[in-house]
Amino acid sequence: MIRGFFRLVGLLLLAGGFIFMVYDGARWVADQSLRFTQFGQFWNDVNQSSQQTFHAWLESNAPWVWTGIVKVLLEQPVFAVLGVLGILLMLLFRPRKPLIGYSRD
Repeated sequence: MIRGFFRLVGLLLLAGGFIFMVYDGARWVADQSLRFTQFGQFWNDVNQSSQQTFHAWLESNAPWVWTGIVKVLLEQPVFAVLGVLGILLMLLFRPRKPLIGYSRD
């Protein structure tokens, strides 16, 4: 049950990544300039106070995580971040291979 839920979340993240890829591609065709929507900018557009709260909490608990990992992640394109997270969830929670010659009771 929980495996199916996380696979669904991964599929939705993959779909979101594809939507942002199409959005950035359409903007490239319209403006004739290649600009990707950054994940940090997208997070600010959705809920700015949650990003500020997360930044303050992370700076107080583990400042090296903010500078080393999260800051780099926030500068990446949205389609890449959502796509990679979706693929990871789909791979981690994929169905088990059936055992050949054994029955599961």
